[in-house]
Amino acid sequence: MCSSDLFPSHDMEFESMIIGLDFDGTTVTHEYPEIGKEIGAAPVLKELVERGHKIVLNTMRSGEELQEAVDWFQKNEIPLYGINENPDQKEWTSSPKVFADLYIDDAALGTPLSNPGRGRPFIDWHRVRQILALKGLL
Repeated sequence: MCSSDLFPSHDMEFESMIIGLDFDGTTVTHEYPEIGKEIGAAPVLKELVERGHKIVLNTMRSGEELQEAVDWFQKNEIPLYGINENPDQKEWTSSPKVFADLYIDDAALGTPLSNPGRGRPFIDWHRVRQILALKGLL
């Protein structure tokens, strides 16, 4: 199965989708427990939210480190729909797994990564944006 089989063609308009989003290696470079460097996520995430999509931060961070990640979103003016939970799913399930229509995570199979030779690879947001646009999400 190729990536084009995973989503309908670009001419289909998507309604608001819930997007589960990892943080370290996905939104910023891997530098846990510190906040990593910018990798181009903010403009794409802002555009997704402007298109009506909802972002659920889905991260292993907790405590102070989680708050620092949440602060990153606030600093970048990207509203979060949920933090380690989808607030709507409590109405229909007690499952602890965060429900989302789409997950963006550097550990996901097939996710386009960038590795400039300095540590762990991280999400290639230029390529992710192209995929999202091709599939009609942007």
